[in-house]
Amino acid sequence: MPAPLTLACLCAAWCKTCTEYRLTFDALVAQSPGLQAAWVDIEDHADALEAFGPVPDIDNFPTLLLMRGEQPVFYGTVLPHAGVAQRLLAQAEALPVLNEPEVQHLAQAVAQMLRSGLLR
Repeated sequence: MPAPLTLACLCAAWCKTCTEYRLTFDALVAQSPGLQAAWVDIEDHADALEAFGPVPDIDNFPTLLLMRGEQPVFYGTVLPHAGVAQRLLAQAEALPVLNEPEVQHLAQAVAQMLRSGLLR
């Protein structure tokens, strides 16, 4: 059985693009049974994001982190369109694990925040 997928959107409350993308993201999650999702405000959760070590600078939005289990398989800025994330989810099983230490730290932090109930 494949590991469950988690899709995290890393955003900022002040970002208009993020605010607009939230509706698209929530609709995608609602249409994806079994997908765990997290909306992570990088400013509100800055300390928690760096709990396992340095993480990548998040300068552009929306930035998505896709994990298979707790292993990152995609990290990057995407166009704020549902089709982009849908294609990413469709390809998730074939994506290799990302071994960059900063992305690994980010995935560990998001997984821990989800386990602890800090994120929805």
